[in-house]
Amino acid sequence: MSPMCMYSCENGVATDFHKVHYGSRAQGGTGLIIVEATGVEPRGRITQKCMGIWNDEQAEALSKIVKFVHENSESKIGIQLAHAGRKGSTWNGRQISLEEGWETIAPSKIPYLESERIPHELSVEAIKNLVQDFKNAAIRSINAGFDLVEIHAAHGYLIHQFLSPLSNVRTDEYGGSFENRCRYLFEIVDAVNEILDENHPLFVRISGDEYAENGWDLQQSIELSKILKTKNVDLIDVSSGGNIHGAKITLFDGYQVPFASAIRNEAEIPTGAVGLIKSVEKAEEILQNGDADLIFVAREILRNPYLAIQGAMQNGENCSFPEQYERGKI
Repeated sequence: MSPMCMYSCENGVATDFHKVHYGSRAQGGTGLIIVEATGVEPRGRITQKCMGIWNDEQAEALSKIVKFVHENSESKIGIQLAHAGRKGSTWNGRQISLEEGWETIAPSKIPYLESERIPHELSVEAIKNLVQDFKNAAIRSINAGFDLVEIHAAHGYLIHQFLSPLSNVRTDEYGGSFENRCRYLFEIVDAVNEILDENHPLFVRISGDEYAENGWDLQQSIELSKILKTKNVDLIDVSSGGNIHGAKITLFDGYQVPFASAIRNEAEIPTGAVGLIKSVEKAEEILQNGDADLIFVAREILRNPYLAIQGAMQNGENCSFPEQYERGKI
């Protein structure tokens, strides 16, 4: 299950809705659930209703969901740690006032939309503090019982803003060259890896291409993935877009799979594919073709929480079936 924001938290705290939401997907046979983008600090949220893990109350609420999943299914559950950067302080896609929201931050003073407030440009000291925020969030995540951590470096959020030369025009050690633009992500990966062991994998989600001239593209994604492989990243979760408003994207079933395939084959690192993958048959085809190692499903698993079980049954395969529902298996 791909991470998908539910915009249903109170002060960053998960509610009963989230327990039912994630619990039902576990009951439905999903092998791995990734919890939605979770802010590592208050400004890291996209909206005021987004999830957070910068304090113990938030971590405790999430631990109850993790416990339910582990006790009532064979599913694994991970968390996506995120920071919205300049795309924060919004509601329904529009930036809200400072009175209702907060001052956004970014690598450079470039807003996502021209009509939005200019984001505050981060100092080197502030960048270092944000790296520590990711590490602290990872510590809370592991203590809450999560099986893995994913770092959100896609979709135009803060880390992606650093990666792209279109949103990062800094002239210090965090801007300019490819290596400098990647530095913030590398520091986060190194910091998070300090508290992960071999039983807790590290995923990184990236946008394989941002569909903009002179922007972040597939070749840079491949080079980034080669380096992340040396830093004990276990899998690259490959999405696309999100950093440049109005980018033209041609949508078709499995439209992002070629990015995952190219990164898998050229960087020689496991990848996850996502993007309009609507059936178990299509997922299996991607795996058999060697285009990805793991299939993330998003909207289809919102429509059908029991997608995994139903797909297994249709194919005559054994599957993890909730004990309480056994009579429905025949």
